[in-house]
Amino acid sequence: MARDVVDMTPLESRDELVAWFEAGVKPRERFRVGTEYEKFGFSLARHEPLPYAGPRGIRALLEGMQLLLGWEPIIEAGNIIGLVDVTGGGAISLEPGGQFELSGAPVETLHQTSGELMAHLAQLRQVAAPLGIGFLGLGVAPTWSRAEMAVMPKGRYRIMTAYMPRVGRLGLDMMYRTCTVQTNLDFSCEADMVKKLRVAIALQPVATALFANSPFIDGKPTGFLTFRSEIWRHTDADRSGMLPWVFEPGMGFERWVDYALDVPMYFVKRGDVYFDVAGRSFRDLLAGKLKELPGERATLSDWANHVSTIFPEVRLKRYLEMRGADVGPTRRLPALSAFWVGMLYDEACLDAAWDLVKDWSAEERQRLRDEVPRLGFKATIAGRPVLALARECLNLARAGLARRSHVFDGRDETDYLRPLEEIAARGQTPAEGLLEKYFGPWDGSIDPVFTECVY
Repeated sequence: MARDVVDMTPLESRDELVAWFEAGVKPRERFRVGTEYEKFGFSLARHEPLPYAGPRGIRALLEGMQLLLGWEPIIEAGNIIGLVDVTGGGAISLEPGGQFELSGAPVETLHQTSGELMAHLAQLRQVAAPLGIGFLGLGVAPTWSRAEMAVMPKGRYRIMTAYMPRVGRLGLDMMYRTCTVQTNLDFSCEADMVKKLRVAIALQPVATALFANSPFIDGKPTGFLTFRSEIWRHTDADRSGMLPWVFEPGMGFERWVDYALDVPMYFVKRGDVYFDVAGRSFRDLLAGKLKELPGERATLSDWANHVSTIFPEVRLKRYLEMRGADVGPTRRLPALSAFWVGMLYDEACLDAAWDLVKDWSAEERQRLRDEVPRLGFKATIAGRPVLALARECLNLARAGLARRSHVFDGRDETDYLRPLEEIAARGQTPAEGLLEKYFGPWDGSIDPVFTECVY
């Protein structure tokens, strides 16, 4: 989840909200890729989730990373809750249950994002090993109950925790027991944003299947290949989903603003204080009519923070966020960026991807989204199985990456697609591989994940 933005410029009109999104437009030569990923920290000795405080907790881990990296600490109410690289643009933050997140800097090539990920993991191991801390790469915590997860000392999470049970039965599981990998990509104009957004939403279930890696919860199989994806179906319908209106005529920045204005707020932050306005309207804040904060007007901070609390399959900020993938092993982390960069940053591949999806109806797209968590590659749309679509998408991504011609150490960016191409060649999601082990050599035990699924 995003770090809070601090910009107290007052907002007076809807046009200023539209302009905020428009400011994300970049020329193609300035397109970048950002990779974010989360992982569960745990005690190597006891296979338990980490507390925030204590000599072997998350605070100690953050303090150790601060000493190693020299990054600026992010402090809230006297507690360190993250780190930011003020020169490079990267950051480390905490999800509600202590999931440790790297928000990568915007970089030019997949070689750079891969190098950043590998360096982060090496640095993290250097700090974590003396503390007896390991990190788990699964989309859902496989054994720990919701009650066992620590609660991070962040004001926005306290408000969200109180609100989630009002709007969905699994929202707290989303907050405390899931981990994802995400890719952030740019757009060159409003029309480019719309086309990429439509393609990315339609094909997000394909990425979800390729990265399906959360078949367990509470120490047993869930019946789903990606239970993380299923959790999102029962989190908060007001702020998640497949956004069918994105495919309607007239889609653009203004339409997204109107959608975001209708998504209920969680909080308004003034100074270090979070005011709980969960369920209230940003329109009222914009007009100075929010009853909890009478006369208080919206700021750019309020808008940026509100936009960061919207959780559809693909999120528009000043870039596009691909949100459909479970976290997985090290090799697979840069592969998500490779998948989307190859398809969306190459004009011919973007056109071909649009041709793949343009005739699908909203009902078909939704059915695919609903079926993939359980069926993975066996789900179908318009008579085609997801496995066939995945292979076609990977071919497009490979062609797009080859044309980018970014070569480092004798390899171009197509190399980062190999983990996904191997998955598609086997025709088996990563979760099905885990389930084979669970019912086979693991003999019905989840415990081997703490050695086989770690970084």
